[in-house]
This record gives sequence, C-alpha cells and structure tokens, in this order.
Amino acid sequence: MAIVVVTGTGTEVGKTMTTAAVAAASLAQGLSVAVLKPAQTGVAEGEPGDAAEVARLAGPVTAAELARYPDPLAPATAARRAGLPPITPNDVAEAAAKLSAVHDVVLVEGAGGLLVRYDEEGSTLADVAALMSAGVLLVAPSGLGTLNATALTVEALKARKLTCLGVVIGSWPGDPDLAERCNVTDLPQVADAPLLGALPRGVSAKEPEAFRAEAPQWLAPQLGGTWDAQAFTQFYA
Repeated sequence: MAIVVVTGTGTEVGKTMTTAAVAAASLAQGLSVAVLKPAQTGVAEGEPGDAAEVARLAGPVTAAELARYPDPLAPATAARRAGLPPITPNDVAEAAAKLSAVHDVVLVEGAGGLLVRYDEEGSTLADVAALMSAGVLLVAPSGLGTLNATALTVEALKARKLTCLGVVIGSWPGDPDLAERCNVTDLPQVADAPLLGALPRGVSAKEPEAFRAEAPQWLAPQLGGTWDAQAFTQFYA
C-alpha cells in the first residue's frame, strides 16, 4: 500500500479506529508500519493523541505527530488561535516520504474531513494526497445521511484526480436499522469504490490484544484482512 491517506466524511466517524485496524492487519502480515498525524487538535500537551492511540491498539508502529494545537478546531483555526505555525502539505509530504523510506506502510490520518483547512492558504488533506500521489481510504458512518456525505467527498476526490481506494464503515452497530442495512449496498455505488470493511461499534474499548487479533476480520483482503464484502452485503440486504 505504501502511503495511504485516511480521511472521513466528517468528524467522529471512526478514522482513528480504522487507521489502527489497518495498522494491526498490516503488522499481522509482517509489514512495518508508520502512522503519521499531521495536525493533532483538541488534545493538551502531554496527553496521548490519535497516533498514540493507534500505537496502543495496533502494536509496534512508528507513531509520528507533526503539530499539536489545544483547541478542538480545524488545524488552520487552531494554529492561528494558539499563535503557532500551521502545517503545510509540503511538511506532511516530506515527513511521509522519510517514513516511507524505512517502512512498508505509511498511514496518514487527517483531521475531520477531506477539505478541512490546514493553513491560511486553504491547503487541505486533498492537497497532501495530491502532492504524494497517494490513494485515499474513506471512512464513513453507517447511518442516515452517509450517502450524501460520501458522494460529496468522492466528488471532491475525483475533481482533484485523486484515487478513492475504497470505503470503510467506521462503526457498525450490532442491530442495524433499515437505513444502515440499505447503506451497505448503496455506499460502494455512490462512492464508485469498493466497500473495504466495517468496524464493529465500540472497538476502541477492546483490550489491545483482542483488537489486534480481531482487526483482520473487519477489513477486506485489499487492506490485509479477511472480511468478505459480498457476504456482509448479502447478509444485510
């Protein structure tokens, strides 16, 4: 996979857990993994951020964070309010290239959605992916409204000639409602990309050993797992 950019249709959709699952599945294959969080917002100095959470759950990955801003805001706004320099696409690309030189897989986890601003020039995670010629893994929620948000994100990717590798449902409930069951069929259609996994709701609460053992069951073979998209779709259709 080399360098993969992980984004979501918005905030709190399961990007960090998906990143951790992909990292765990890659480690289980004997691959070396680095996780890069360009801008961590809403976390105080000394507290564990998203990259550290991925390392806690997935295992021995190289966790890197380029900047940290205390306010839970878009990186550009949080940097401005903190009086700190913003992160630019060049900063991210350079860091990812260095990690890629010594790791088999580099996962770059964005903040919020694809077009969240990183600096005052309006640079976004999409600019980062374009600069690195990296594929984008899209994490989407399961419920009502996800089709529109997914379609808008994919439209933005296509407008920039970026590749959507596929969609992962970031939190799949134990008792899905009608919209969620229908979305299993509709998501890959609106994304024009394969459904590559579904993480059970609440996986962040699992012990690391259980998370690592189960992660491949949540992801398709393209992401190093054993999850069967066709069987999953047929079961819920």
